[in-house]
Amino acid sequence: MTDIVLGKSPPPRSRLIVRFGIVGLVLVLIVGLLATRLFYLQVAQGGYYAGLSRENIVSLQPLRSTRGLIYDRGGRPLVTNVPSYVVRIRPADLPVSRRDEVADRLGGLLGMTRPEILRSVDRNAGLLFEPVRIATDVPVDVARIISEAGRSLPGVDVSVEERRTYEYGPLLAHLLGYTGPVSAEELVELTDSGYLLDDYVGKTGVELTFEEELRGTYGMEQVELDASGRLVRRLQVMQEAQTGNSLELTIDVEIQRQAEEALRWATDIVELKRGVVIVMNPQTGEVLAMVSLPTYDNNLFASGISNEDYQRLLQDPNRPLVNFAITEQYPPGSTYKLVTGSAALQEGILTRNSTLRTSAFIELGSTRFYEWNRRGWGPLDIYDGFGHSSDTFFYQLAGSLGIDRLAHYARDFGFGERTGIDLPAEARGIVPTDAWKRDLFNEPIYPGEVLQAGIGQGYDTATPLQVLNAYAALANGGKLYRPQIVRRVLGPDGTVVADFQADVIRELSIDKDHLRTMREAARRVITIRHTYNLVNLPIVVAGKTGTAEFGTRDSQGRLPFHSWFVAFVPKFEDGVVGDPAEPDSELAVIAFAYDSNTKGNAATEIVKYFLQEHYDIQRDYTRPDLLQRGNFYGGN
Repeated sequence: MTDIVLGKSPPPRSRLIVRFGIVGLVLVLIVGLLATRLFYLQVAQGGYYAGLSRENIVSLQPLRSTRGLIYDRGGRPLVTNVPSYVVRIRPADLPVSRRDEVADRLGGLLGMTRPEILRSVDRNAGLLFEPVRIATDVPVDVARIISEAGRSLPGVDVSVEERRTYEYGPLLAHLLGYTGPVSAEELVELTDSGYLLDDYVGKTGVELTFEEELRGTYGMEQVELDASGRLVRRLQVMQEAQTGNSLELTIDVEIQRQAEEALRWATDIVELKRGVVIVMNPQTGEVLAMVSLPTYDNNLFASGISNEDYQRLLQDPNRPLVNFAITEQYPPGSTYKLVTGSAALQEGILTRNSTLRTSAFIELGSTRFYEWNRRGWGPLDIYDGFGHSSDTFFYQLAGSLGIDRLAHYARDFGFGERTGIDLPAEARGIVPTDAWKRDLFNEPIYPGEVLQAGIGQGYDTATPLQVLNAYAALANGGKLYRPQIVRRVLGPDGTVVADFQADVIRELSIDKDHLRTMREAARRVITIRHTYNLVNLPIVVAGKTGTAEFGTRDSQGRLPFHSWFVAFVPKFEDGVVGDPAEPDSELAVIAFAYDSNTKGNAATEIVKYFLQEHYDIQRDYTRPDLLQRGNFYGGN
């Protein structure tokens, strides 16, 4: 028997018509809504969006320039530029919901933490469309990964720009300085000069003082942007960027090495906390070397210094970021006797032939002012008074001069005022006067303070550069020059844009004959062996030692002290030594040893070491035994 299968009955025709009608009505409504919206956008709001499009479609953007290079006086490159990958984030393109995710992933690639990245993104919250620099000097493989990440790292961009490389690192860090991200405070002043939010700017050294010359001129390009400010395409370059000018310094890298080697030699023996060596040409004011220890590596800043490294530098008690050659001021000690002796000769208080009696001490009221050796030498003229560095000799001269006349000649030699060197943060120093003390302490200078001023103690302070510059003026016959670090400014094509000539601040008011007497007295310092065996060197040296007390007395009543030695070498050519009485010296050098407290004068040994290196003297005349902790005045 055949099975019969029953199927469903087809729907009535009327029901199909209803269904098709409903679908059609929905389609009509959707099309109608789209047409209405299109009409609204194209007709009703068309003028608004057309205007917005016209307003935003073309924009001018800056083209970064290439920063100029820096060379030493022999043409050796000191600062160059190398390509560097930079990672930036455009805050407007980083969804709020994905901030933490993106920061975590980016931080894992860059070795940064989420807070570090987000702090950078948020530091200019009002400028959402300005890219924010997150990392500089990113490794190539990391930069490639980030570039290829695409949508997984929204708002993140990788580009290539130039990074500064300091070829000699710590050797020249205090002179060259470094560049760093422009701060919000700096940007307020520099915006009108074309600086951008994530620009780099010179922070210290010649990178700062010659920022305008080095930076160059930014160019301009025309770009097409969408209405939200995103780049669509580059249209044309309106103005090419101009490379910055380069600098040629007065510094000689080899002399800088010699000076640093001499200072490190002593530092290793006596563990000096700080020290300075400066070398200058007295005939021009050109600084040939300037070493300040401890130092730092300015490449750390060029690569984007980590917070850990930066805090380490800031918290170091010996302050490696400070250039102690010009930024700190100290009592000049007996080096200041140049001022007292010259003033006494000029004022007729003393002649080259007259003598003064020296003794164990000078008594002023109930106070005794002791000779440094507690004995004295009997009658001394200016040559032996300066040679033995007799305190009681110069106490008498200072008492006769008075504080204000002494201050007049100190300023003549450049003390109490900035030298004007082309480096930032130079200290002024202090030259006390009666008016100065009344203004500061509401009391007059006392007679005992006048005696102390005559030997560079008391209120007197100076920078190592000021002391060297004063002796350079003595060595050249009376011209006080403005010390120079930059010799020439060179255009991108190598042409000379600016050639800095020797700049005389003033001619000393002291007669040439009196200056000649003081040069001869500076030679006597060496020949009477006040500097031990320095007289045995196969070159002629003249100079002056200094011991400057400071701080708190020890259990034996002794004060700690700094050591100074400043020297000049008469013109030396073809193996023929010069005459120290003549004003023809082409080299002056100073060493300053902070808190040295050595049995001998540490600074003298440092200068001796330098001179041996500089003049290629094969025999070693240094006395390391004098660089042992002790007391220059006798005790241990």
